[in-house]
Amino acid sequence: MAVQTLTLQERIRLALTDAHIATEKYGVTSTEAMTAWDIVEELDAEASHQKTQHRKTAFEDYCEEFPDAPEARMYDV
Repeated sequence: MAVQTLTLQERIRLALTDAHIATEKYGVTSTEAMTAWDIVEELDAEASHQKTQHRKTAFEDYCEEFPDAPEARMYDV
């Protein structure tokens, strides 16, 4: 049996669908709806956080791979 991994965007889309269904079925102020919307909010916050994280440049990757290379050395002047 193959395990399928969902992307964060797919998880957000499914959580939104679940939240809308819970709201329609149980009402806006129900525990089920509030919990479903909390999940959407947490997933959305994680997506925002991932967008703001620093992504390594090719030069940073090079410096990690070859720390003794002259370009990778830090000099105090």
